[in-house]
Parts: sequence; C-alpha cells; structure tokens
Amino acid sequence: MNEAIPSMPSPMGHIMVDLETMSTGSNAAIVAIGAVEFDLNTGQADRTFYCNVHLQSCIEAGLQLDGNTVYWWMSQEDEARKRLLENPAPLSEALAMFSEFVAACGGREAQVWGNSARFDLGILHDAYRALNLPLPWHFRNERDVRTLVAFAPHIKEQQQRVGVQHDALDDCYHQIAYCAAIWRALSASAPLL
Repeated sequence: MNEAIPSMPSPMGHIMVDLETMSTGSNAAIVAIGAVEFDLNTGQADRTFYCNVHLQSCIEAGLQLDGNTVYWWMSQEDEARKRLLENPAPLSEALAMFSEFVAACGGREAQVWGNSARFDLGILHDAYRALNLPLPWHFRNERDVRTLVAFAPHIKEQQQRVGVQHDALDDCYHQIAYCAAIWRALSASAPLL
C-alpha cells in the first residue's frame, strides 16, 4: 500500500523511520519502509509514508537475504507477514517515493530517526548507494532511537504497544510515543544546553 504524500511543507522537523528487512546486515533486502513526520516535544504525528518493496528488486540491486531472518519472519504474526505482500513497488520506485516524502518534511534539514546508527538508516543508506541515488537527508541529522532510550529505558518498557508489531508504520508510531515521552522527561529534569 503506497500512501499519498501531501505537498505542503510542515515545521515538525523530525521523521521516524522503520524498516522491515530480510537480513540484519547493513546491505539487507528491504521489504517495507515506514515513516512518520512528528514533533519530538509533543509526540504529535503528521504525514505518513508506507511502501512495501518487491523483494526480487532488492536482490537484483545486490541487497542480501539471511536465512535466519527469513525463518524469523515465518514465525511472526500473520497480519504483519500478510501486509508485506500488498502492492510491493520496485526498490528504485520505493526509494524515489521516500525521497519525495523526506523532501516534503524538511528535506536535508529534517532530523531522521532510526533504531541504531546502522540498522534502519544505515540499511536505507546502503540501498540508496546500491542504486546510485542521493541520500535525501543530511548525515549530520541522523538520530538514534536506541541512544535516547538508554537515558530512560523504563519509559520505553512502560509504553503500551498499539498496532501490529513488526509493521513498519505501526512501529514508527510506537517509537514516536516512547521517544517523545523520554524527551519530555529529560527536558523536565535538566536544562538543555
């Protein structure tokens, strides 16, 4: 399911990204890209992006599968697995649409969040490189969910899960909820420089 991208710019400034992949390596084949524009201070979400990616197009681009990850996917909820089969786009199309989404949400100035420095954003970076496409955000604006969580892990642990686990878009919303809660707690406890 490829969702439309509004054309009006937004001042939110942050984009949460979540990928579903067929490997855990940096050159992983991507099967879904989810992203949500949000305000870190409030947790308010705005525009969304979701695109399933045709697995064969990833393989043709040189991205990799890992047997353990494929087996792991076989044990996940039916709902999460079935969604991956809905209207997949070729990798080149998916990345082009994602670049348009990032541009609409602040472009190279947007702060782009992913789980760890080398997973979501690193895998996307390698996919763009595999197709000789420019990265739509500036590398200095990459933000790490796991680093933020390390400052207050209890907040993430207490965050009630809503939606389907391992659905890229639902995972983005969940990550936004606990990241904003952690940010507010940190902001309230100490003055930020």
